[in-house]
Amino acid sequence: MTGRRPVVVVGDLLLDQDISGEANRLAPDAPVPVVEVAAERCRPGGAGLAAALAARDGREVILVTALGSDEASETVRAMLPPGVRLAELPLAGSLPVKSRVLAGDRPLMRMDRGGGTPGAPGPEVLEALAAAGSILVADYGQGTATAVREPLAGAARRLPVVWDPHPRGDRPVPGARLVTPNEREARWFVREHCAGAATAVAEDDDSLRAHSLRGTLLAERWAALSVAVTLGARGAVLARAECDDPLYIPVTAGSDGDPCGAGDCFAATATTVLADGGLPTEAVDLATEAASAFVATGRADRRAWCGEPKRPVRVAAVPPAKPRRLADITALADSVRAGGGTVVAAGGCFDLLHAGHVRFLENARRTGDLLIVCVNSDASVRRLKGAGRPLNPAADRIRVLEGLGCVDAVAEFTEDTPQALLRLLRPDIWVKGGDYSVRDLPEAAQLREWNGQALVLPYLDGHSTTAIAHRAARAAS
Repeated sequence: MTGRRPVVVVGDLLLDQDISGEANRLAPDAPVPVVEVAAERCRPGGAGLAAALAARDGREVILVTALGSDEASETVRAMLPPGVRLAELPLAGSLPVKSRVLAGDRPLMRMDRGGGTPGAPGPEVLEALAAAGSILVADYGQGTATAVREPLAGAARRLPVVWDPHPRGDRPVPGARLVTPNEREARWFVREHCAGAATAVAEDDDSLRAHSLRGTLLAERWAALSVAVTLGARGAVLARAECDDPLYIPVTAGSDGDPCGAGDCFAATATTVLADGGLPTEAVDLATEAASAFVATGRADRRAWCGEPKRPVRVAAVPPAKPRRLADITALADSVRAGGGTVVAAGGCFDLLHAGHVRFLENARRTGDLLIVCVNSDASVRRLKGAGRPLNPAADRIRVLEGLGCVDAVAEFTEDTPQALLRLLRPDIWVKGGDYSVRDLPEAAQLREWNGQALVLPYLDGHSTTAIAHRAARAAS
């Protein structure tokens, strides 16, 4: 899974500080709660959080942001996760620091300090934008998006740009693939940016129709391809300019957790889906579920995503995003083995995924603690199956496989057999499905090099890609 162009996150980096404890009494000199401080934690916020979330699946992420020589800037430089690379603009002033005081994990107050002015982009920033596969603008109103607006406008004409706007920030550039205001921001933007059209919907109207209309008005005014108005626990509405057919995406499972950062999670997820060729509808659907899961996730697990040191966790407790880079897949396999787990690998073309495939993969997962699917590249399938195959390209086959709960990771190989890939993964168990025997598998001897085992699991009778394709062809004739 190599060769993908990086996701570039452009925006304002903040230092988030949480001061947490318990509040069980009021101060004697004023009717305010007294917080007995139990812990203080810092993490990269704003565009830093968005970049960390975009890097969860192992993809390369470049963060374009303004940093100075102040203490807060030095702190966030040291705290960014390894998957995030910086391309800096100069900052005249100091990095903003946002401090929250929490009691029982509920915020009581917020204190903001610091701030500065971003300078002009240098060659490193311009090169990062030119090399991007997709761009997320995480605008927090501090001026970074404005400083690089001209190259962003050019980028929007050739690749997906997702813009997470802020009332104090800049307008999205024309041609943005997706703009992601929350419902409160959408009301403000309609009032301020859509003069003469705001009367089409009452500001206090909380209906889905009203939110959809606001999205349509903003898409028209900003010349954006689509606008997703996020509605918190209610999900999101996706609207387009001059289109009266908006899409409502509900949340399948509600959550009453801390919503701080959910908007960054939504925008980061949507950006990665668009980077991989997804449509805005697919991006908003997956982003809505990801943001809901983010809110539901415990604070300790969330900190591990955002640059703070991770505490030892079981493999099943890591965030649900699945690794894409081969280096990250092999590292995951190594970590499972180090913890005493069993690594299972399964192989095949998986063209037109059917019930037989699903049963085979579910059974393969039951034989161990981690399942890595090795899937043939398009050229490999063509050599094995002949002209006209595969019916689905590798990117689509991989995405479908990643959607199965029993699959922990998918790795693509270009040869006729996955022997080179298996030598890197070194699975404890290698499974194939169908009418094979273990002695006929070319990989069996290789597995014995590291005391691995080859198994054959049956497919569901009467199911095959070829049979399905023939039935479809007869039906179409």
